[in-house]
Amino acid sequence: MAKLSDAVKALINASHAKPGYTRASAQVQPALARFAGDAKEKKVGLPAWVTMSTAVSATMNCPEAMNQIFHLANSTSPQRTPAQNAELIREVGLKCISFNGIPRTINTLNAFYSSLPSDVAAALSKTPTRELTPDNLETRNKDGLALWDSVYLGFERKLLDKLAQSHPDLPVHIINGHYSNLLSNPRDQNKEEKVGRVLTSLVAIACLRSQTGVGPQVVSHIFGLRKAYENGDASAKGEQPVEGGEWLAGEDGNMWMLENVDNLVGVIGGSQGTTFAPGMRAKL
Repeated sequence: MAKLSDAVKALINASHAKPGYTRASAQVQPALARFAGDAKEKKVGLPAWVTMSTAVSATMNCPEAMNQIFHLANSTSPQRTPAQNAELIREVGLKCISFNGIPRTINTLNAFYSSLPSDVAAALSKTPTRELTPDNLETRNKDGLALWDSVYLGFERKLLDKLAQSHPDLPVHIINGHYSNLLSNPRDQNKEEKVGRVLTSLVAIACLRSQTGVGPQVVSHIFGLRKAYENGDASAKGEQPVEGGEWLAGEDGNMWMLENVDNLVGVIGGSQGTTFAPGMRAKL
């Protein structure tokens, strides 16, 4: 295969195309510390604020912020091990695929793993849990549809029909490729740091709000979070309690969440705002 010419490589890596990670400015760490401190005052536990801030960092393509979240979590909760915090961040980053696409998760999780102390990296799980087999395929599909129904209760089938009008395979891919095999957790997954029903809603809200341009989806997942508590799914078998989750699902919690996501986006993105699809600036 022919090599790329210097001209093509230069164009790919041109500064106006923003080919690399978003760097964390000096303002990011203090902003994260304020977020964690405010969460504590509001009785929002570490898993919730780590989940939201990690999802923002993944959306903004900023692995340095992920690393700062990791160290902040370690310093604010001595009851948890660094490996637990790293596993939580990894699970959140993985689920961000459903809202941000694969490339940003590859970028941020790869850089995050490389930044970890060797003893923490060695302690992380090496065993995949989402392999599809003939024995688990039907169960995984049922669990994915159940998660969809939980999030979109009241509109669940109507929405699938509407998606199918856009493209007949759109609901197939959303349910089978995302809700079944990524967003819902395998029943035999023994990971201590599961990103369950409530935290998955927080991932969705933080990613989508950070992207901008997808207001209807933000609305859907705000309602999805509320439904987790209204219909008892937050306390279903296998779900871990999320400290502060019920408050986040209410009016004041919704406002607090969105405002803090906006603040983190602003601090990470600087004057340029979101990095998800801002368009290319003219070459200087």
